[in-house]
Amino acid sequence: MYRKLPLKKFSFMAVSLIFAVSCKNNTETMKKTEYPDIQPPVAKKVPHQLEKFGDVRTDNYFWLNQRENQEVIDYLNAENKYYQEMTAHTKEFQNSLFEEMKSRIKEDDSSVPYFRNGYWYITRYESGKDYPIYSRKKGTMDASEEIMFDCNQMAEGHAYFQLAGISISDDNKWAAFGVDTVSRRQYVLQIKNLETGEILSEKIENTSGSAAWASDNKTLFYTQKNPTTLRSEKIYRHEIGTNPKNDVLVFHEKDDTFNTYVYREKSKKYLVIGSGSTLTTEFQILKADNPKGNFKVFQKRTRGLEYDIAHYNNEFYIVTNKDGATNFKLMKTSENQVSAENWKELIPHREDVFLEDIDIFKNFLVVQETFNGLDRIEIRPWNGGESYYLPFESETYTAYTTQNVDFDTDVLRYGYQSMTTPASVIDFNMATKEKTVLKEQEVLGGKFDKNNYAEERIWATATDGTKIPMSMVYRKGMKKDGKNPLLLYAYGSYGSTVNPYFSSTRLSLLDRGFVFVIAHIRGGQYLGRKWYENGKMLHKKNTFTDFIDCSKHLIVEKYTSADYLFAEGGSAGGLLMGAVVNMAPELYKGVIAAVPFVDVVTTMLDDSIPLTTGEYDEWGNPNEKVYYDYMLSYSPYDQVKAQNYPNMYVSTGLHDSQVQYWEPAKWVAKLRDMKTDKNLLFLDTNMEAGHGGASGRFEALKEVAKEYAFMFDLVGITE
Repeated sequence: MYRKLPLKKFSFMAVSLIFAVSCKNNTETMKKTEYPDIQPPVAKKVPHQLEKFGDVRTDNYFWLNQRENQEVIDYLNAENKYYQEMTAHTKEFQNSLFEEMKSRIKEDDSSVPYFRNGYWYITRYESGKDYPIYSRKKGTMDASEEIMFDCNQMAEGHAYFQLAGISISDDNKWAAFGVDTVSRRQYVLQIKNLETGEILSEKIENTSGSAAWASDNKTLFYTQKNPTTLRSEKIYRHEIGTNPKNDVLVFHEKDDTFNTYVYREKSKKYLVIGSGSTLTTEFQILKADNPKGNFKVFQKRTRGLEYDIAHYNNEFYIVTNKDGATNFKLMKTSENQVSAENWKELIPHREDVFLEDIDIFKNFLVVQETFNGLDRIEIRPWNGGESYYLPFESETYTAYTTQNVDFDTDVLRYGYQSMTTPASVIDFNMATKEKTVLKEQEVLGGKFDKNNYAEERIWATATDGTKIPMSMVYRKGMKKDGKNPLLLYAYGSYGSTVNPYFSSTRLSLLDRGFVFVIAHIRGGQYLGRKWYENGKMLHKKNTFTDFIDCSKHLIVEKYTSADYLFAEGGSAGGLLMGAVVNMAPELYKGVIAAVPFVDVVTTMLDDSIPLTTGEYDEWGNPNEKVYYDYMLSYSPYDQVKAQNYPNMYVSTGLHDSQVQYWEPAKWVAKLRDMKTDKNLLFLDTNMEAGHGGASGRFEALKEVAKEYAFMFDLVGITE
């Protein structure tokens, strides 16, 4: 899922209302905004011809693909200046929105502690600080706190900071961790002595940020990236106190359509190297007490065979699509006979149930699955007792198991939330069926009441007759009169499912009369694996037409109208935005495209660009004519035409490693040249960040405030 945008835009952060609790439709007081008469920057045209299969494309803005070129930087700065000047009248509103959203956040918040190997681990925030503090307590929660990492101190002097991959050795003495201060996801791996506080001098550059310890407490395995393509391609072995230059190469993933990674099994008995492409997986295993041994292939890669493994009690449990199990099934095998011919079926394949994952306990097997788009958690006793499902009552919700690090317990920890219910962390005793809510996300300010909001799931009919589900939330009292401003969000790629979730940030929309909708379009996996298969490769256009048909349904049913409908998507969801504005621009008042993947053909033909080759099984390989022609027919940049486009806010990051900044920059330049309307078109480039935007929890809210102010301004909602 390499061009996937994290759900930062609709985060789970807790936040409070400043707005009145009235449900009155805000369109009654909306007014038309007068924008300053400022001319946008015009990118120069330098024709560059690209030829494939006898087809010649002229790219006038190819020259923007030069991050080190001062003329490129000047152009991006000019676009930023234009955006700032055109929206100067909203700056105060942006600031108040930021403060409004921030005021709902419990600033001194902390995670629910979890117990692992003799310690309780906690992540907490302090008031007024942007970054987390990672700490632990030995034995009991009454013990003194040991601060492992204070990211606020570590982030000082950096415009961007990200800590990742904390991994603790078995003796609890050493912590491996990765740091990124550029936002290219190229982490520097380091090791800290948790007893003395010393960070060792050895630094390992250009890693994925995570590492796995062997059981000798001195050897760790890590993943290194290709410096050009950023593909995770090599696994190395490192020993504490040695020069990283002497680290041993354990595995080199030479197939450039695969990425590789390494981890330690929950049982701690095995180290595992995983290799994966979109359609195929392969694992190698090595006992953790033999770090200098040779990894053994679990089941060699076979195109189209996907599997995942979990070790327990001398056996491996395998979630797999073996033998045509499209929605996956569960199998198991002895740890001494791991190849596929020895796998035995435990849970068969079901056409209407998608098996997502499992959690193994001493007395229970926990199965995570989805049925008709809804999450289910099934408890299966190993002793042959009757299995059962956890009860969930909402019409649309998200439930998931989390932080179950101990085998020898009857307590399952899971999370639950819906579009009106804040996220909860719950402990469930699988033997007694007793439930304990450990924490529900707080929404500060005293004005939030989930009973003031309604959520529902509705279905649109796609062009080919397929029913497309949507999850919706709005403030009660909403009238279906076509005058409600509505934000329709979707992603629709890589089989990634955007589940219905709570967002206190979103309250700033709902309490101003907005309806918020998630379209569960094909290309995601909301309705099982076939839902994904029917929205990729040569079926990719289903993703776009599904979104358009959802938009039309919302208009026909008078939830909104074209004068009030907004659309948003990021990364591959930005591709979705680019496609729909070419195909049906008349449906939308405004569109937000965050770090959009819009120059599909050129990017997928350039295997030097980070992450391209690993995505051939998602989009197709344009070096084959059938895929070249199909991609070209929907590629947003290539399909820009002389027509009216909606108002658009496009954001990117100069250091983005997933979608290079020049894709949205070129797209905006071409749109400026060809569009026939006078609607707004903004390119907002964060000159210091990458794919995920700003790194601090509060800084991220400023980006959300920009997007909200863009929409509010267009429909005349002011303070």
